[in-house]
Amino acid sequence: MAQTEKKGGLLRKSSASKKPLKEKVVLMYDEIFTTEDPSKCNPRFWEELFLMKVNLEYLEGKLEALDGEELMKIKDNINCLFQHCIQALGEEHPIRVVNALQTLCALIRGVHQKNKSTSGFDIINMLVGFDKAELCMKNLMESLDSLLCAEGSESLKSLCLKLLLCLVTVTDNISQNTILEYVMINSIFEAILQILSSPLSRREHGYDAVVLLALLVNYRKYESVNPYIVKLSIVDDEATLNGMGLVIAQALSEYNRQYKDKEEEHQTGFFSALTNMVSKEAVTNEAILLALYEAVHLNRNFITVLAQSHPEMGLMTTPTSPVPTTPVTPLGTTPPSSDVISSAELPLDADVQTSNLLITFLKYSSIVMQDTKDEHRLHSGKLCLIILTCIAEDQYANAFLHDDNMNFRVNLHRMPMRHRKKAADKNLPCRPLVCAVLDLMVEFIVTHMMKEFPMDLYVRCIQIVHKLLCYQKKCRVRLHYTWRELWSALINLLKFLMSNETVLLAKHNIFTLALMVVNLFNMFITYGDTFLPTPSSYDELYYEIIRMHQNFDNLYSMVLRLSTNAGQWKEPASKVTHALVNIRAIINHFNPKIESYAAVNHISQLSEDQVLEVVRSNYDTLTLKLQDGLDQYERYSEQHKEATFFKELVRSISINVRKNLAFNTLSQELLLKEFSTIS
Repeated sequence: MAQTEKKGGLLRKSSASKKPLKEKVVLMYDEIFTTEDPSKCNPRFWEELFLMKVNLEYLEGKLEALDGEELMKIKDNINCLFQHCIQALGEEHPIRVVNALQTLCALIRGVHQKNKSTSGFDIINMLVGFDKAELCMKNLMESLDSLLCAEGSESLKSLCLKLLLCLVTVTDNISQNTILEYVMINSIFEAILQILSSPLSRREHGYDAVVLLALLVNYRKYESVNPYIVKLSIVDDEATLNGMGLVIAQALSEYNRQYKDKEEEHQTGFFSALTNMVSKEAVTNEAILLALYEAVHLNRNFITVLAQSHPEMGLMTTPTSPVPTTPVTPLGTTPPSSDVISSAELPLDADVQTSNLLITFLKYSSIVMQDTKDEHRLHSGKLCLIILTCIAEDQYANAFLHDDNMNFRVNLHRMPMRHRKKAADKNLPCRPLVCAVLDLMVEFIVTHMMKEFPMDLYVRCIQIVHKLLCYQKKCRVRLHYTWRELWSALINLLKFLMSNETVLLAKHNIFTLALMVVNLFNMFITYGDTFLPTPSSYDELYYEIIRMHQNFDNLYSMVLRLSTNAGQWKEPASKVTHALVNIRAIINHFNPKIESYAAVNHISQLSEDQVLEVVRSNYDTLTLKLQDGLDQYERYSEQHKEATFFKELVRSISINVRKNLAFNTLSQELLLKEFSTIS
């Protein structure tokens, strides 16, 4: 106790013999911490209290120092303080409102600290008392709502959002936070939307508002009807949705910019330094990624925002006049100071195009997916792939991804690898956005074949490619893409699975992945004539299968061996055996023809053109089996498959947000400065 007093409650030591003086607010807190009613001797006690500058550290420390029993003894005074805070929020004088908001933060956090150790301890009873809880919390939420929607002070709004974030994140598992029931009943959803739709509010508070919304949407989302989910799914106001998109785009593009700067700094041997940055930042961006996921997953109208070329993000130069910056640093990140995305984020050819949220997100994904060794990066990589899965299933998203009139240069980050040169950015072609998605998938496939094999991420990657192909087949979109890179990556993946069979089978069912890869080839073989750009692309597919036939032969031997044994892999392996039927038919049909062509013409090594010539002239005698269901897929479902992942993710975000709500983000200096100019 003495230690806390020394830190927060003492003014000065006048001499060795005299006791140090306590500031008045600390003496008043001490009165609250007795069993007596502090207003008994001083009827103006509560009025005076909210004119005093809050000492957050002392108040929280005092609460933490008590055990559960001691706290119960002063429950009436704690209830009284809580209720007077709520009353003070309705005062006209902003200083009282500020002090009340800060006191509430300290109270909620301090009392929750006790909750960890005491069983049967009810937080609501301790703070407000059961009998008054409903009315008190209704008044609190209404006050916060009107403060957030008012024309007034931006610093006050900032503090209201901090209090709400404090309220939401006091427990690691937000679904166990009973106070949130009142935040569900007395919704502040419209206030959050209002912040996002106004350029000034968005600039000042957009980050906190988006994080708050993402957390509220995840409160008991699988157990009960969450009004924030219902409301978010039907928002159709363009300004609001665009505002939300802008906040997300800014947080991600700021991260991309920092990464690019670091990359240029560490041009030689930079990978370890960069991964540290990626790791640290991945934590703070988990919340923004979650918000993007919820918007894409829940709201069909948000899909249009992904492709919006925002005028703010477009061909504007950064203003020279000073732009108001966020008064209180948001949680763990510093977004750009205005709605103008920094020039570094603009595509290379500024005369031709603007950027959009999807491009920013793809670049971001290409950074966080490079290295998945630690938990946060793995979570972020997985979340990026889940977002892309939702996008790849959406009809409208596919329409603009494949739109030939919407071409972009997307400069994805590529992992430095010994056996390949760093691609020159300047030669990037302008292509439909789906090409960048496919590039990202190919990049992931090529760069993650390692002992700690991220099986789950590979499955998602292949599913995304499959969903895009299903759309192309259905809508007969002939995409000019270098398909050979994808085919080669997929064959190398099969090769990796085979050469590490023993190690991988100890942890994963690699046959599910092998089956998906083989079926992608089956999709190209069966339907390629409906979506490959030219007849010669179809010939190249056959050439690639024949050239790499050894890998398919080895795969066949491996699955045949396991499907004839009675072991645990019998069934999954035999599925791959059946799936290989057409690939084997192609190899067995063309190989003898190629060998005889070589013998007749006395050529030891055929060129690609000569092989293609043999392929073209022998199509008509090839017999293939029709395979069912190649263009069908199971749609993404969060509740049944991903609930555990999202619970863990939200827990991690909640802990991180709470950690970043440090005392200094609730500081009064800026507020006092702002209010000293108010008459």
